Amino acid sequence: MDISLILLSFILVLIPSIITYKLKIGIEKEILKNSIRALLQLTALGFILGFLFKIKNPIFYVPIVLFMLLYSSYIAKKRTNYSFIAAFFSLTLATTLILTILVSLKIISLKPNEFIPIAGMIIGNALNTYTLTIERLKREITLQKELIEAFIAIGARYSDALKIMQKEAIKAALIPVNNMLQTIGVVAIPGITTGMLLAGASPLKAVTYQIVIIYMLVSINLFSSLFGSYFYIKEKELV
Repeated sequence: MDISLILLSFILVLIPSIITYKLKIGIEKEILKNSIRALLQLTALGFILGFLFKIKNPIFYVPIVLFMLLYSSYIAKKRTNYSFIAAFFSLTLATTLILTILVSLKIISLKPNEFIPIAGMIIGNALNTYTLTIERLKREITLQKELIEAFIAIGARYSDALKIMQKEAIKAALIPVNNMLQTIGVVAIPGITTGMLLAGASPLKAVTYQIVIIYMLVSINLFSSLFGSYFYIKEKELV
């Protein structure tokens, strides 16, 4: 671990912190606190992965992935002020589905250095899309009360109106992944490709792995958004 490199790169955190302080934006403490938290978490992750990568039996991956899902569900509940259970089921269903496909098609193996990082990447992206979906869905329902009432007035079911909101929420939540698909390789060289190139891999091999990751992200974003909005609407129907 190159401490000097980390310290030098911290300048890239100090500059935005100073600017936000001078402009009285008020987020400089949050930037510094979260940057230090990220440093500690990633350092701990480095030591933990060194241990986890020695695990040979895939059955021991279950508590690791379960912990990731539980923690992500907790974060989702905090961000959306919505059900922990709904978040857990949404993230778990989406993650299980994608991991099953990847392993069944032998795109990834059950080796810890492949399975665990990919599982983490899937859950992280699922969390982001889930929170975007729920926030947008809540906003749509609040803003479109008149439309919902109009649907009910003409004899339509409450769920029919909510399905329109669901479509809008899913479309909005998938904007980041659609933007990524349009710009990747032209505007941006993504992280996996950059990391592999820095590690000395051939450009075509790096790009191959990146394409697999990108396609994986398309699915995980869609399914986490779909499951999340489904559970939210079902709860609304029961209220």
